[in-house]
This record gives sequence, structure tokens and C-alpha cells, in this order.
Amino acid sequence: MPAAPAPAPLAPPDFDAHADAGLEWPTWLVCLAIYGGWLGALRWYRADSSMWALALIVVLAAWYMSLQHELVHGHPTRHAWLNRALGLLPIAVWYPFDIYRSSHLAHHRDEVLTYPGQDPESNYLDPEDFANRSAPMRFLLQAQRTALGRFAITPAFAIFYLLRPLSQGGYWKSARVRWTWAQHTLLLLLMLWAVQSYAGISPWLYLGLGYACLGLAIMRSYYEHRPAADPQHRIVINEAGWLWRLLFLNNNYHAVHHAQPKLAWYRIPALYRAHRDYFLERNGGYLLQGYARFFARHAVQPLDTPGQQTRHLDASYRHLA
Repeated sequence: MPAAPAPAPLAPPDFDAHADAGLEWPTWLVCLAIYGGWLGALRWYRADSSMWALALIVVLAAWYMSLQHELVHGHPTRHAWLNRALGLLPIAVWYPFDIYRSSHLAHHRDEVLTYPGQDPESNYLDPEDFANRSAPMRFLLQAQRTALGRFAITPAFAIFYLLRPLSQGGYWKSARVRWTWAQHTLLLLLMLWAVQSYAGISPWLYLGLGYACLGLAIMRSYYEHRPAADPQHRIVINEAGWLWRLLFLNNNYHAVHHAQPKLAWYRIPALYRAHRDYFLERNGGYLLQGYARFFARHAVQPLDTPGQQTRHLDASYRHLA
């Protein structure tokens, strides 16, 4: 008997029907909650030096990084200058907004996702590159493929790669780069001075909070992309609980975000629920059932090896994570 024909692909959703053309009040509420909560946490620490106030600053700063992601993609207003202004204060310390914006938009070239040197957010190296690293470096790179390593070690690598170009003379030829770093440095120094003067948090302590915040924020992208022949099969859907979804502003539905990058964060869940089968077909069933269980499983067990062949894969390739 002849083989049954393959089922036709599911029709894509009407993305325009989920777009928000009005006032994006949920994003404005997030802005108020983050800025108000941050000021409240500073006041709390000023009153009794509570460690819980410091923990709250870490969570709010990680949430702020999720907000910056929304600002990069054109929310909550149609005015790029205003969105940018909302994300300039270095609450999360390390990344100048404009540097993050350029890097993240480059990441949205789906055809090169996971490619080392082409995808700025790739977690992988070419196998030959990984094999040529020193034994201690291979250990650290492998440790980053555990959940604990992702939180504790990866921020150090991220900060190193962010700051390394600053020692290269050619990097400073761009007036835009010079202005970006001058603005960020000035705002950071003023903020650290104000935080110490008001709340008694030393600059060194706040830099440490920024490190922890970065560790929390990048847990979202721990297994956000994987090598696959089809670019759409490289992008995860994580059906996380509501606290994680709020912290990451629904970017856990990452395949939905890549399919429609300009869709506001609060519109994503309804679109996903209405077209779940379509998105899971589109991304090859790359699905995780929440963060907590996944992090527990890979707390000290590496997810995979950082030395991965990510280019020129054919349809027979199967990722073994």
C-alpha cells in the first residue's frame, strides 16, 4: 500500500489580531512596579539593613532586565527615545542599554541561531574551538552547562566578554560607542553614589547584587536555544509557572517571541494557548515543562557539552540533551 501522505502544516495564526495598538498599560504597570519596588527596597534596607531587602533588589533588577528586553522591541510606546529613556538607569549595573539593544537585535537572525561568532547569545562553541581550550577553561565551560554553573559562573564570562573590547583601541573609534559608555558610566557612578548616600549600600555590595541579578536573569536562556537543522527547531517553548512568566515577561514562550518579536509580552500567552499545536509543530516539539524541575534535574548534571556542531546540520541530526 502507498504511504499515507504527510499531514499538511497547520496554518499560522493571525498575529495582527493579537497586536496592541492602544496604551500598553500592563507594561507601564511593570515600569511603576520595578522603579517603585526598587526605591522601596532601598528604603527598607536603610531602615533595618535587611538581607531580604537586598534579595528583593536582585529580583527587581532581574525583572528590570526583562523590561529592557520589552523596551528594545518597541514597548510600551511607539517613541524609541522614550522607551530607551525608561531603560537607561543601570539598576542591573552591567549592560549599557544601547549595547544590549544592538546585540539582542542581532540575535534575532534566526538563520544563525546558536552559531558561535554569529549569534551573540549562543551558548555553544565549535567542537574544534572547545577542544583547543585549556583543561581548566574546558571545565569552566562545561560547568556552565549546569544550572548552578549557569547562575554562578556564566555572569563572570558575560561581564568579561562585555568589557574585553574596552581594552582595544579600535573599539573607541565610534563616537556612538564612546557616548554610550560615557553615559552608562556616569549614570552608574551617580546611582552608586546615591544608593550609598541614601540607603548605606556600598558600591561594592551593589556591584555584587548586580552580579547575582545577572545570574538570575540569564537562567531564562540556559536552554532557550539548541542546535538543530531547522532554525525554528532551535527555539524553545517553556510552559513555566506564573511567577517565572512574570519575572521573564513571558519570554519563556520563546518560539512565540521569535515568530512575532514585536508582540507585547502580555499578549503572548493568549496567542500561545490559542495556537499551541501550531507553535509546537513549528519548533519541532522543543518543549520544557517549567523551570524549577528542569533546574533541579541539571543542578550539577551538565545539560550537554558546550562544544557542539551547530552549522550545516541535516534533518537526521538529533540533539541528545
